Amino acid sequence: MALTLPEAAKLSTTDLQRGVIETFVQESSILDRLPLLTIEGNSYAYNEEATLPGVQFRSVNEAYAESTGTVNQKSESLVILGGDADVDKFIVKTRGNLNDQRAIQTRMKVKAAAYKFQDAFFNGDVAAEPKGFDGLRKRLTGNQVVSAGTNGAPIVGTDGKDSHAFFDLLDALVAQVPGLTNANGALYANRAVIAKIKSAARRIGGYEMVREALTGKYVATYNGIPLLDPGQTAAGADILPQTETQGTAVDASSIYAVRFGQAEDDRAVTGLTNGGIQVTDLGELESKPSYRTRIEFYTGLAVFGGRGAARLNGVLAK
Repeated sequence: MALTLPEAAKLSTTDLQRGVIETFVQESSILDRLPLLTIEGNSYAYNEEATLPGVQFRSVNEAYAESTGTVNQKSESLVILGGDADVDKFIVKTRGNLNDQRAIQTRMKVKAAAYKFQDAFFNGDVAAEPKGFDGLRKRLTGNQVVSAGTNGAPIVGTDGKDSHAFFDLLDALVAQVPGLTNANGALYANRAVIAKIKSAARRIGGYEMVREALTGKYVATYNGIPLLDPGQTAAGADILPQTETQGTAVDASSIYAVRFGQAEDDRAVTGLTNGGIQVTDLGELESKPSYRTRIEFYTGLAVFGGRGAARLNGVLAK
């Protein structure tokens, strides 16, 4: 069974856990809509179609030539994301009349975890961070990567032709993710890229602002598909930066089209978890006079079917 975090928050049994989950939803344009498939153990094994079996027309009394399809066995492992938030008893006692100091620190820890997950969702690379998971940038290959041209493509450009050419590329990106709609996916881009898309789309059409039924958030859309910025890391670096090289351009960026799915059969992008987001109030520590709250998220990512997402690279916010 797969649940989004907004749905999980409704089922939470404690105010502390509910508050933490709701903070994840508020801070993340991915975790507010990514279905999380609950699995047993620490990994999920599945079969991916490789080749289909043969079929044929036959004559009366003629036998079929038997054939079988082939599959590739794959697996996705869970990783552990989280941290401890300690607050000294003195701070709680002397500054508690201003704000709930433990709640402030817990919220900050959740925000950092949300930013970490979002960065890994796109840029994760187990070769660089073995304790994490591979993100979409590393997973998407072949036809799932659409190039915006030898030296990149501007969004607005100098005349209407540039805008029309860019939206042709954006439509080609969406076409590489079958079944992508406003109800099950989104387009992710840097905020500067989104601003230029808004500018170009106001002249051509296809852009509007809507309040989502899924999250309640007010978002920009392109032909009905949410257009979202995954934001920044905790260090303030853009998760989808404008620092990619495309030919002579050194200020290019990427746009990702992502379709979310509830299960393997949806052939889409699905989150994995065992236990969801766990929040534990450990109380006062024996080792020091501080209160500790621990947040842990056993999570993973799967792109079932290989066409649940696609990337358009070489986009110039010009």
